[in-house]
Amino acid sequence: MALAKRYGRKTDIIEIIKEIEEEQYKINAYTFPYCPIITKNKSIEAAIWGLIPSWTKSIQSAKDIRYKTLNARSETVFELPSFSAPIMTKRCLFPSTGFFEFHHTGKNVTPYYIYLKNEEIFSLGAIFDVWQNPKSREEVMTFSVLTTPANYLCSKIHNGGENPFRMPLILNREDEERWLDNSLNIDEIKSFFEPMHTNKMDAHPISKDFLKKKPNDASIIAIPNGIFVYAKSF
Repeated sequence: MALAKRYGRKTDIIEIIKEIEEEQYKINAYTFPYCPIITKNKSIEAAIWGLIPSWTKSIQSAKDIRYKTLNARSETVFELPSFSAPIMTKRCLFPSTGFFEFHHTGKNVTPYYIYLKNEEIFSLGAIFDVWQNPKSREEVMTFSVLTTPANYLCSKIHNGGENPFRMPLILNREDEERWLDNSLNIDEIKSFFEPMHTNKMDAHPISKDFLKKKPNDASIIAIPNGIFVYAKSF
């Protein structure tokens, strides 16, 4: 399997990965989907997008907080209670082939697909936590994607919405395993918080109704057959 080979990990979550492959352009963070993440473990793990801190007391609180933790701003990640512990010891990689952003021109909104030129699968910097459901006692792994100020390319595209001029933290391939190193101090972790260089990225406008299309639909302009593409604006 491409993902296991890319990260040198085993995989015991074939069904989850298969489901993601089949629905790759329809997955939206606000549905709180299960996604593959890469940790220090030898196997790929499955986690729910939308971090629930381990200290969350009730099921209702867990449902409420995850709407606020889909993303974690790198500028405040060390300060907020939900993220301050995971950023130190529970960092992970979120595999992706690309992501979507929306460009606003007056009332007109155009979706763009953004990706790396020379990396079919690349890694978003993320953090995870494990919460225990107080009723079922089930342990639930959840995660949040870090964001940074947008680089030139993304700032020209992502110019509207509640959080304009932002982009996900994209890690250089050579930095991936170091990102997972739990011995890093705050300054060493902060050294990763730089936008990916524009020269390494590209973007194309796509069909406005892309979420209704099949992955191989010709009207989805210039989107390669990827594995992990998420319909989420950062």
